[in-house]
Amino acid sequence: MMYDVAIIGGGVVGGMLARTLSSYKLKICILEKENDVAMGASKANSAIVHAGFDAEPGTLKAKLNVKGSEMMERTAKELGVKYKRNGSLVVGFSDDDKKKIEELYDRGVKNGVRELSILGSEELHEIEPNVSPDAVCALNAPTGAIVCPYELTIAAIGNAMDNGADLKVNFEVSKINKIGAEFEIISSNGDKVNAAYVVNAAGINADAVVAMAGQTDIEIHPRRGEYVLLDKTSGGVVSHTIFRTPSAMGKGILVTPTVDGNLLLGPTAEDIEDKNDTSTTADGLSTVLTRCTETTTGINLRDTITSFCGLRAVGNTGDFIINSTCEHFINAAGIESPGLSASPAIAEYITEMLK
Repeated sequence: MMYDVAIIGGGVVGGMLARTLSSYKLKICILEKENDVAMGASKANSAIVHAGFDAEPGTLKAKLNVKGSEMMERTAKELGVKYKRNGSLVVGFSDDDKKKIEELYDRGVKNGVRELSILGSEELHEIEPNVSPDAVCALNAPTGAIVCPYELTIAAIGNAMDNGADLKVNFEVSKINKIGAEFEIISSNGDKVNAAYVVNAAGINADAVVAMAGQTDIEIHPRRGEYVLLDKTSGGVVSHTIFRTPSAMGKGILVTPTVDGNLLLGPTAEDIEDKNDTSTTADGLSTVLTRCTETTTGINLRDTITSFCGLRAVGNTGDFIINSTCEHFINAAGIESPGLSASPAIAEYITEMLK
């Protein structure tokens, strides 16, 4: 069958794009290599809707994070997905941390984040009594929120399918041929799909997919993030999402409630080579537990019910890679954090590119 648009990747970015495009008179197909959607980073992440103060002003991350964050409440409501605007706090423990928090505040203002403020120790502990007594300040971002990422993905793709989009699972793209004005996409099983336009939203494998179309300047490497999930009896330890001041490797290890009432700790940030290695490690989990108990008191590790690992798709540009260097072929690659937060805005951005 001939499609107008084939979306490679059934994660949150591909799902949001399919949903947006399905409001037009288009034949759309989502191609997913696993046996279900939301099987990659979209099911194993921090579930945070970031306010948008962390990204460098002027980048796609900054622009699309703030817009996506503002869109997310309505999007979740329309899709019947749990969402809670619980706010986030970036906690500082030293003068150096305070300088970094002031930089984040300035950056957030430039990015258009609303309602930001810097709290002193007394204000911080008044709203979050279980933050470590050693904390001296915090960046307060009331527009930060939490959502269920895999429910969001499943609901978005389900909505697109209700609107006529097709989903093909177990479709691992192995070859892409350009035949005249259309693409022939071939799976490892020999199945074929033809489309006038292709959007590459293949997450950790986006570089391999675009290489099949002849573009080799995109590089993606996996960054391991390990998490610990606690029972709902620990869900009230904090009400906000609690961050440490960020580093070059990411936003740091956080403590956050989930929309289902649990408490989530993590992630670590370790660059690895194997794009299929989602195993947890003793060192990684130890790091999560140590860092979280440094920032937050009252965490009962006996309430731990599971641990898991997700792989972030880290690109070679430091920003989201959303471009089209091959005619009728669009990349949505390197969509690491804040990709979940930005996903509704990424979908609109790519829709405009397709227009």
